Amino acid sequence: MPSPDSTPLRLMAVHAHPDDEASKGAATTARYVQEGIEVMVVTCTGGERGDVLNELVQDEVQEYGLAEVRRREMAESARILGIRHEWLGFEDSGYPQGDPLPPLPDGCFAALPLDDLTPGLVALIRRFRPQVLTTYDERGGYPHPDHVQCHRVSVAAVQLAADPVAFPEAGPPWQVLKVYYNQQFTKARVEALHLAMIDADLESPYHDWLRDWEDEPRNRVTTQVHAAPWFPVRDAALRAHRSQISEDSSWFGVPQELQERVWPTEDFELAYCAPSVDAPVMPGEVEDDLFAGLRILAGERA
Repeated sequence: MPSPDSTPLRLMAVHAHPDDEASKGAATTARYVQEGIEVMVVTCTGGERGDVLNELVQDEVQEYGLAEVRRREMAESARILGIRHEWLGFEDSGYPQGDPLPPLPDGCFAALPLDDLTPGLVALIRRFRPQVLTTYDERGGYPHPDHVQCHRVSVAAVQLAADPVAFPEAGPPWQVLKVYYNQQFTKARVEALHLAMIDADLESPYHDWLRDWEDEPRNRVTTQVHAAPWFPVRDAALRAHRSQISEDSSWFGVPQELQERVWPTEDFELAYCAPSVDAPVMPGEVEDDLFAGLRILAGERA
């Protein structure tokens, strides 16, 4: 197996749909790209069952189809973020609603077995050789079936990519050293921004969200990456997904200056750390770098 500590630092971010890369961890992505770290975003589905949420894009969708429009939007987001991008090529499952929930569409991402889903991601991990991989937690961040399936596929692929017996045709095995779950949408963060908006006599976009928010059983954040200088890049990448967002969206309802002052980090949960990586912080402390403990291994100064 190639040695992870002899490879330039690389980050892989695995997402369910185009636009997820812009709404979850994008400022962190932009920061690492500026540092010279190579970043690959992997998108599991084409988002072709999503709704068109911006009426200004309706004509474009009518002419080219939503799948093609979202491919173009993803290409622009990747350009803005400065990342490499790969599609896994699976079909969006849509977001089932109702009681009881309707069955998932045949052949969609969330309905397929892991045996059909993991080989492509294993091959990308072995080819790109990232030390760090980010994805969603077991809840998917929110209960979209594609997000939950993205978690399952990511965890399985990390394990299989390191197994020399699994998928020998996909290339030499590769051990991802750290796996993180995106935890940018915590109640603590949303509440802090909400209260800051009220204190500033501004209309908070979070009233309804907080009213219906169930208490989180525990604080899962282990890592807070200072990313405020890259919030404008994050927002530009998000605006690239025009079919999914408009300028008057609540995504842009909190002034950047307030965000930078109140919550200047993007937050993650360290879900796996290889035994070969020395703990960079004491138990109970918070990391400030997804590559904590890896930079010296890779020949960089800490």
